[in-house]
Amino acid sequence: MEALLERIDAKIAAIGGKRSKSRKQVMEAFFQAGTHVTVEELTHAVRKRNRSVGYATVYRTVKLLARLDYVKELDFGDGLKRYESNLGAHHDHLVCQECGTVFEFKEPRIETLQEQVAKKHGFRPTMHRLDIYGYCRRCAPADQKRNDR
Repeated sequence: MEALLERIDAKIAAIGGKRSKSRKQVMEAFFQAGTHVTVEELTHAVRKRNRSVGYATVYRTVKLLARLDYVKELDFGDGLKRYESNLGAHHDHLVCQECGTVFEFKEPRIETLQEQVAKKHGFRPTMHRLDIYGYCRRCAPADQKRNDR
């Protein structure tokens, strides 16, 4: 974690940004969260460690991390912006429209198919995102649960 924070600090300094204890605490909490967090959730986590860190500091830090490509912003259509680390392996999402649970998954066949489709059309992708919306096992309508057995 310390090496990552040092790399980020160097990039921040390179663009004229400043280092601060609060910003470091936000970054530590974000990278330790390991999930799709909102700024509100992250603020709550940071304030457990340091009550003086405000929402604005957390928001600005997350936006800065996104600008530096360490974080990606996610919008699952529920009015909330969520953030996840951009450092891990690529993955896609299953989003429950009832409870809001987000499941991450990796499927090499989907990745291969996307590459084939892009190549077929002479398209050079720079990034992609796949989010599949529906209902998790717990929230699926009763008739769907019977059909899934």
